[in-house]
Amino acid sequence: MIAEVIVDIATGATDRIFDYLCADDTVIGSRVRAPFGGRTLCGFVIGTKETSTFPAERLKKVIPCEDGLPALTGECLSLAKKIARRYRVPLASSLRLFLPAEMRTGKVRELTKNYASLCVPFAEIKLPKSAKNQLAVAQYLEAHGETECAYLNNLYAGGVAALEKKGYVNIVKKQVLRNPYDGVEGEDVARTLSPEQAAAIAEIERDDRTVQLLHGVTGSGKTEVYLRLIADSLRRGKSAIFLVPEISLTPQMLSQLRARFGRNAAILHSGLSAGERFDEWWRLRSGEAKIAIGARSAIFAPLENLGVVVMDEEHDSSYHSETSPRYSTFEIARLRAMHSGCKLVLGSATPSVDTFLKAREGEYNLLPMKTRINGKPLPEITIVDMRREVRRGNQSNFSATLKEELAKCLESGNQAILFLNRRGYSQTVVCKECGYVAKCLSCDVSLTYHRAEDCLKCHYCGTKYNALSACPECGGTKLTYAGTGTQRIAAELNKLFPEARILRMDNDTTSGKEGHLKIIKEFGEKKADILVGTQMIAKGHDFPAVTLVGILDADMSLHFADYRSGERTFQLITQVSGRSGRAKEKGKVVLQTYDPENEVLRYATAYDYEGFFDNEVSLRRGAMYPPFSKIVRVLVTSEDSEKAIATLKDVYVALEKIYEAHTSAFLFFNKMSAPIKKIQNKYRYQVLMRIIDTKILQEIYDACAEAGRREVSVTVEENPVNLS
Repeated sequence: MIAEVIVDIATGATDRIFDYLCADDTVIGSRVRAPFGGRTLCGFVIGTKETSTFPAERLKKVIPCEDGLPALTGECLSLAKKIARRYRVPLASSLRLFLPAEMRTGKVRELTKNYASLCVPFAEIKLPKSAKNQLAVAQYLEAHGETECAYLNNLYAGGVAALEKKGYVNIVKKQVLRNPYDGVEGEDVARTLSPEQAAAIAEIERDDRTVQLLHGVTGSGKTEVYLRLIADSLRRGKSAIFLVPEISLTPQMLSQLRARFGRNAAILHSGLSAGERFDEWWRLRSGEAKIAIGARSAIFAPLENLGVVVMDEEHDSSYHSETSPRYSTFEIARLRAMHSGCKLVLGSATPSVDTFLKAREGEYNLLPMKTRINGKPLPEITIVDMRREVRRGNQSNFSATLKEELAKCLESGNQAILFLNRRGYSQTVVCKECGYVAKCLSCDVSLTYHRAEDCLKCHYCGTKYNALSACPECGGTKLTYAGTGTQRIAAELNKLFPEARILRMDNDTTSGKEGHLKIIKEFGEKKADILVGTQMIAKGHDFPAVTLVGILDADMSLHFADYRSGERTFQLITQVSGRSGRAKEKGKVVLQTYDPENEVLRYATAYDYEGFFDNEVSLRRGAMYPPFSKIVRVLVTSEDSEKAIATLKDVYVALEKIYEAHTSAFLFFNKMSAPIKKIQNKYRYQVLMRIIDTKILQEIYDACAEAGRREVSVTVEENPVNLS
């Protein structure tokens, strides 16, 4: 038998099928160890055949990996091929998406433990009275049955081994699955569906379209709709994928899934240990678990016979991969749904403009949910003009209104959330004498001061630098810390409300698997009064005692040089405002801004998504921005600036030919340095295009694939979420 193998090397030179000799029982989708260029590498069997065009004596033999089941299902193989073609990446790169990284490298294996059991009746065991540990082990096994050897050895040292030698005990090795978030168990509450929830479920089941958009205000009960759809999928003998945008949301959703479906839910995300990630993947692959929950990567869960795919907060930018392959999670989810003949259910209070336009035009099924499940109104948003605060002499980060509302909230025993989308203590360190700004040596960005660690940190590469006592340029000591981060806000709150218990939730406080869970659990149990955080607190969380939300510096995302800045600002304000007043008491929101007349803020404070959408679509149609065109960026990066520039020239020449042949398809075409010229010691250059005919996309991908060279990366991004 001949195996057609893709070797696990993600380069263009090896992006082809290699023939190997294999055993007759080799299964398509299985992993093998393949001799390759003097090494033995992991490979994937994507086909088998009886003969090869190569002479049999030249073919080498592969060694099967003992995985128990083929690592890749037929759907995974089919989808990997489509991803490789769509994003013009080596097939090995797309196949890797479906497996835990450590499994491919052999650095993680199944966890096994030894278990002992009696192999003769206890009455037949003949032992002297002096063999106390052996007698104790035998009595324990008689009473409790099969038991882990390590546990018995801790209690009765040497007893198990001695009994095994005498033939009284049988020892077997068994796989033990690691359980991430062990103890995260929610309580399933019987809920009666609201008329809107019932109507949405019935309409999803009735409608033939693959994509269903659940447009529900915050607190309208979208999660219960998801859970009912998943339950129906399981009843039909099918499986389900539940996607959330942030790792911080997975423990909360997992607790709800476990409460309703028990161990049928498995979690997949990058915060797990290698062993946990492998075991959860294996539970899904073996069919022990039927529901995969997680962030972006969970869309590649090895489930078969999908019954529904749920994509909560579909508008979130984290659903777009910024590493190769630069895929859209929505595209992959739709491909999986179409392959399985199931529904892809998108949910959001603030859908992306592109998604809502397609729903309005009838391509997707639009399901509105306009009222909160508790019947309470959405929280009232009060706009505070920070220009007036400054004129009144208030130089702090808190307006008089916000201070007053915080005091009332704390006095009543309720909780508050303060949102600022910037971590750290201050944004930049500037010398007042010469104007020096502290920058990262590896990235072309300013460093952020972190007071708790007394260090400067780069938020792009993570490098830490010692805090400055004097300017390295002029030696001056007049250093100022410009900008405000979550650390500073928490410190100022401690001074304003010394009795208040304050938690901070950002990338600095949530490292490790349990980081998010610990903070959410503490705040949910009312062990803190105020939660200060970045956008990770804005989505999905349900804290019944929160009656006040403060939005600091609401303009920050409004004035970015990005056509989506208005959309992102509207989404953030709506999402974070929705954390308030989710239970019995009415919620309040204080929004601080230096631009109170801005129309985006006006729509946001009125919760007028459709008004915002109509205005935004009109602006984009007039300027021919997406979704009425597509922005394509070709990013060239290398540690060698000269090689990067040389490759950029080659790329530009190749793309220029396409531009000249299809000038009418282009609205913009130019080459330039990237806004951030260096990240992680890699110089960055780009070609930016705005096109109105997507038929030429494949030509762009082809031209870039041919222009690549060693030590230089050339990637194509469509409507990139981050243009920096």
